[in-house]
Amino acid sequence: MHQHREIVGTRRMADLAVLLVLASMAALYCYDAVTASTHIYNLILVLPLTILVITICVIQFFLTLRAKTPPTRQNAEPANAWPAMLLFAAYVLSLNWLGFDVGTCLFTAAFLYQQGERRWLWLIGYAVAFALLVTVFFREMLPYPMPTLVIGRNPAGGLL
Repeated sequence: MHQHREIVGTRRMADLAVLLVLASMAALYCYDAVTASTHIYNLILVLPLTILVITICVIQFFLTLRAKTPPTRQNAEPANAWPAMLLFAAYVLSLNWLGFDVGTCLFTAAFLYQQGERRWLWLIGYAVAFALLVTVFFREMLPYPMPTLVIGRNPAGGLL
């Protein structure tokens, strides 16, 4: 019984350490971005995401401290992550050829299929809608050109 408490205590400490590292990395990244430039284009995504990540880490930190039950080990098979990691690597490497819009659509559809979604109408509809929204959002928010295959920019500056 004593050994079980040690394992639970070690897991809980490891979880708390991971949360502290994540919050620290987010804060350091934000600090680095602010010291590089305080221009709005530099901070428009970094600052809100930093606040969100640190808030989530603090909440989870206190929930983990107060938890009465031991942390459960989810997805005990690390091999289950390989297909998703390979799919994401293929997505990132294909963005220059497929464009952000088509690459995001294909990645989303393939990932949903890998996770067990088999309703084709839902799978295709969600992937297309998500890719469209994300592409338009990033195209309008980021100050540098983003390669796309289908969604283009017309000479007047708006999206086609």
